[in-house]
Amino acid sequence: MSSIMRGTTAVVGIAETHYKRGQSPYTEQQMTLSAILDACRDAGISPREIDGFVSYAGGSNDGAILGAALMVDEVRWSNMMWGGGGGTVAAAVTNAAAAIATGQAECVVVYRAMAQADTGRLGYATYHYGPHFLAHGVGSPAQICALRTQRMLEHDGVPREALRALSLACYQHAQNNPTAQGYGRPVDEAAYEASRMIAEPFHLYDCSRESDGAVALVLVSAERARTLRPDPAYVLAGAQGAPGGYSERIDNDAQYSTAGFGPGHNGKPGVAERLWAGAGLGPDDMDVVQVYENFSGPAVASLIDHGLVPPGPAAGSVMTVDNLTAPHGKLPINTSGGNIADCFINGLNLAVEAVRQIRGTSTNQVPDAKTSLFIGGPMAPLVSNVLFGHADTV
Repeated sequence: MSSIMRGTTAVVGIAETHYKRGQSPYTEQQMTLSAILDACRDAGISPREIDGFVSYAGGSNDGAILGAALMVDEVRWSNMMWGGGGGTVAAAVTNAAAAIATGQAECVVVYRAMAQADTGRLGYATYHYGPHFLAHGVGSPAQICALRTQRMLEHDGVPREALRALSLACYQHAQNNPTAQGYGRPVDEAAYEASRMIAEPFHLYDCSRESDGAVALVLVSAERARTLRPDPAYVLAGAQGAPGGYSERIDNDAQYSTAGFGPGHNGKPGVAERLWAGAGLGPDDMDVVQVYENFSGPAVASLIDHGLVPPGPAAGSVMTVDNLTAPHGKLPINTSGGNIADCFINGLNLAVEAVRQIRGTSTNQVPDAKTSLFIGGPMAPLVSNVLFGHADTV
């Protein structure tokens, strides 16, 4: 997103519901419609006003289907961001903002729903696993991200304790969030270290959950937003992309241990640089961050790629539990508990928490938060980010 779109749109409605994996009594379509209705109530608008639909993955419920069920006046925008590893989940928000800013639609809902009964588990060898992986028994996201993370630890020198700190911060935040799946189940260093190994270096508590549930966010123009509520979350910037040679080719590229937000081989600005340029802000201006953690290692790599955490051994000076927890940490992250300790609706739940921080309604609120960054799925073939801001930042 270029600076020309900065602050032209805002999120005015949010909704999120989730269940333990496989336990939703509703279908994905039912949960999607319910979340959209809840988000419209939150925004104070009629669902018939929606004229744009953007889904992150989940292509079975497109705008025409949902528009008919909601009895909207007209569908003017309907598309889906390609799925996989949460890579473009943040880009779904940017896509909605672009539609509004360019006049393609006026009221766009971004959504995602997941139900194991409908689409199964996020299983083995079903996405972006070429023969060079499968022939050697590598066919799960945990294994692939573990290989990249182990390289980050061994070659780049990032301390393993950085992964543990991120996981423990998520679980600490979950203890203040009654809806989090990790609520009432605190994890300390001893429990973390004693948990079983999933794929070296990932312990059980380094891994995200799988949840049934649905998320919806309603976006309108900045002008309309100011008439609807006193605390809209303005979209300041967003970017998406994949550096040349990253992920989809044989896994031996130059940026193997990164999360994919850095510059490409051509030297042009990468996803992180484009976000900062579009926002006119930088890492030091961030008050709170929601970073997609399919696993702790890729999340650490994302923070490094964005300049929020120094690379190499120095990462350990920032990646401490105290620094990562609200309300007073220097870099509070995943304040609902994140994908690791709250829930996992393909990461779009993190966008809702990013908006809550701007509103001041998080269960782990960062005092006077003006900027709230959401970083989409790291180490995926395509990655994205989006930055929300308070009215004071526009």
